[in-house]
Amino acid sequence: MSIAVAVTAALVAALAFAAAAVIQQGAAATVPEKESLRPSLFLALLRRPAWVAGALLDVFSFLIMGVALAFGPLVLVMPLASTDLLFALPLLAWRQGRWVTRTEMAGAACTAGGMAAFLAVLPVVSGTNAPGLADWILVLIAVVGLVVTLLAIGIRWSGTARTMLYAAAAGSMLALLDAVTKSTADLFRNDGLATFAHWEPYALIAVGIVGLLLVQSSYQAGSLEVSLPVIDTVEPVGSVVMGAVVFEEPLASSWALAVQVVGAMLAVTGIVILSRSTKLQT
Repeated sequence: MSIAVAVTAALVAALAFAAAAVIQQGAAATVPEKESLRPSLFLALLRRPAWVAGALLDVFSFLIMGVALAFGPLVLVMPLASTDLLFALPLLAWRQGRWVTRTEMAGAACTAGGMAAFLAVLPVVSGTNAPGLADWILVLIAVVGLVVTLLAIGIRWSGTARTMLYAAAAGSMLALLDAVTKSTADLFRNDGLATFAHWEPYALIAVGIVGLLLVQSSYQAGSLEVSLPVIDTVEPVGSVVMGAVVFEEPLASSWALAVQVVGAMLAVTGIVILSRSTKLQT
C-alpha cells in the first residue's frame, strides 16, 4: 500500500511540476536578464499573474512530493517524478493547438520504458529513520560547492551554455531539497510536531527558496528545450545518490544493476528526444 501511495503521489507531483514549468517559463522569459540570480527576480515575477498561478502549482507539487517521499524511498520516487517532461509536451501541444508528433511519442515511449525497467528491478526498501546532522555534512558541502562552481561559470557565459549551467545548479539544489524533504517527512511520521525541534524543517525552507530562485533563473536564461531536460536528469540522479549515501537505501546489484543502467540510458535518450521538440522552444 505504501508503494502504491508513493508511486501515485510522485506521478501527480510530476504532472503539477510540468504544468508549473510551462506557465512559469513563459513569464520568467519576459524579465530582464540583469535580474537573474537576484532576489529582485521574485519581485518582478510576483507582478505577473501567470507566474503566481504557476507558483501555486509548484507548492502543490512540492506538498504531493512530500507525501510520496513519506511513503517511498528516494530511489523509487525521484525517477518517477522526473517524468514531468512527458506531461509538459502534451500541455504545450494543447496550448499551441498542435499535435504531438511521432518522434515525440517515440521519445515518450523510451522514457516510460526506461523508467519501467529501472523500477522493475528496484530492491525492496524497508523503512528508514531520519539521519543525523553528521550524516549530512559531506553531502551539504558537496552540493553547495557544486552549485557555486556551476553558477560562477554560468555567469561568465551566455545563451545555451548559461541555461544549461543554471539548470544543472537548479537540479543539484532540487536533489538536496528532495533529500531534506524525505528526512523531514520521515520525522513528521515518527515525531509529529516535535519535528520542529530538529534542523530539517528550517533547512527545507532555505533550500527551497534557493532552489526556486535557481529554477526561475534557468527558465529566464533560455527555453524549456534546454533547461527542463537538464533538471530532469540532474535532480533524480542526485537524489538517488543522496538516498544511497545519506539514507543507506540499497541500489540494485549484479544483473539487476545492468538492467537499471540500460533503463536509465533509455530514459535519458527519451528525454533528449523530447527536449528537441520545437514545442519546448517557445
